[in-house]
Amino acid sequence: MGFECIVYEKKKSVAVISLNRPRVLNAMNKRMWQEIQAALDDAASDEKVKVVIFTGSGRAFSTGADLKESKTRSPEQYRDYLEALQEGSRRIIRFAKPTLAVINGYAIGSGYELALACDIRLASTEAQIGSPEAKVASSVTGGAFRLVQDLIGPGRARELLFTGEYIDGRQAERIGLVNYALPPEKLMDKAMEIAAKIAENSLFSLKMIKKGLNLALGEVSLEALMDFEIEACLACVSTADRGRALEDFQRRKDR
Repeated sequence: MGFECIVYEKKKSVAVISLNRPRVLNAMNKRMWQEIQAALDDAASDEKVKVVIFTGSGRAFSTGADLKESKTRSPEQYRDYLEALQEGSRRIIRFAKPTLAVINGYAIGSGYELALACDIRLASTEAQIGSPEAKVASSVTGGAFRLVQDLIGPGRARELLFTGEYIDGRQAERIGLVNYALPPEKLMDKAMEIAAKIAENSLFSLKMIKKGLNLALGEVSLEALMDFEIEACLACVSTADRGRALEDFQRRKDR
């Protein structure tokens, strides 16, 4: 697939997906979601890629759904779009490799929800982040009902969703919505630094750890989770990466 709505590139072990409709602040249409899926297909199949970063071109991460496209949809077409959007969010949440969202500007509505679906979030101090759905007689998607509460607790989540107000990057860091808030010029450097540290590790272990973390969010019982932890650990220690990692650890210890 040729990309019209995103820029997809690889930097060593890191794949970067940049939402690329800057003239409309990276508003998300059906084509963009299809291209994100295609890029994730490639990142998933490339064993050299260990981390995926999402960001936006220009002064926005994404301002959410493309309202021009929304206005022309029939109810049936809108359902089809929402189902495609949900499938895209599920794909990111469950993507086997770690994902980072670099929120370089506005992250609104489904753009914000895409960032929530990622494992780690970094935001510009100047970013504006939020869910305006209550202001426009809509509702949130992308698993946001659960994801926001898991990150910042039910009280703060309800306040933000009920008021529809935006917060900046500094506030988002303070309440735990993002891991880091940084000046815009330092944002991508920090993201690449984190991605490089992740990429030093065993891809198989990263996949097992992410799967376990997702299970721990409540989709299974504690007993089932702890059974999975045994199997994941056994699977990891059976890989060739395990022997190399132990040898490297011993060499560092002996220095």
